[in-house]
Amino acid sequence: MTLPTALLGATGLNITRVGFGAWAIGGAEHAFGWGAQDDDESVAAIRHAVEHGVNWIDTAAVYGRGHSEQIVARALTDFSDGDRPYVFTKCGVVWDPDTAPLPTRVGAPESIRREVDGSLRRLTVDRIDLYQLHWPPNDGTPIEDSVATLHELRAEGKIRLVGVSNVNVELLERAAYAGGVDVLQPPFSAIRRTVATDVLPYCAKHNIGVIVYSPMQSGLLTGAWTAQRSADLPADDWRRGSADFTGEALHSNLALADILRTVAKRHDTTVAAVAVAWTLAFDGVSAAIVGARRPAQVDGWIAGAGLALTADDLDDIELGIDRLGVGAGPSRPTG
Repeated sequence: MTLPTALLGATGLNITRVGFGAWAIGGAEHAFGWGAQDDDESVAAIRHAVEHGVNWIDTAAVYGRGHSEQIVARALTDFSDGDRPYVFTKCGVVWDPDTAPLPTRVGAPESIRREVDGSLRRLTVDRIDLYQLHWPPNDGTPIEDSVATLHELRAEGKIRLVGVSNVNVELLERAAYAGGVDVLQPPFSAIRRTVATDVLPYCAKHNIGVIVYSPMQSGLLTGAWTAQRSADLPADDWRRGSADFTGEALHSNLALADILRTVAKRHDTTVAAVAVAWTLAFDGVSAAIVGARRPAQVDGWIAGAGLALTADDLDDIELGIDRLGVGAGPSRPTG
């Protein structure tokens, strides 16, 4: 299968408009885990995505405290160099295996250097295609120092591209003094839209590639989520403690999913595909990271890569967001 692609900012890299997100497959072994997972199913999901045209995978060292990276490596073992997808991962969130699974945000250069070597080993690669600072450091390290270290790693051949995640415009401007970044990874969905106010326009203006995460808002906009599923979440699934998955917020989020369902019926597609396509309609968004734990879940969203929403579709979604009062930020693409 051939999927639509887009240039990733000014990098020259062409990536498919959807990529495989490997957060959930890390399992329960960290503070934001998704509960126990079936590793064989995870491997099958990754392979299914790649065999159906997806040409990049996004993971992070902290997902399962290294486990996600190991599963990604296992899934890609049998692919030839020509068929092997790009692999993106992250640094700056570290854990102590001898303590509770609460990670800390560390941006110190010596930590990033230890982390990249660990990721290279777990992923069994010689170079990481995109290496991203996962969160702004809270260990006192200026983000300029962390980004400068990433540029040093690129000069040394350990990484190909420099990225950051979960940062605002102020931090992007500070990063620019240390050589800038090639790619930003922010959260973005029809429920969580704040980055469309200033971050996406900034990246579009400065030709920074953007790969958004959680376009289906961690399952809420798949069309399969229900109040009962929220109630049944295990204690080791981070969503159990999320306000989006309980009470009045959950009710509004599921109502928005129903609006997306109406749009999906027009196109004979899935709610998940509409949720993904909506994020891709925004100017500055290169691609979306979409998670899966089983091959069938990939089938549920992969059509979003090529789905073009009409003006009527966007009108209906905008009206629904505004009527329900879901989230904050622009409720319609501007480009």
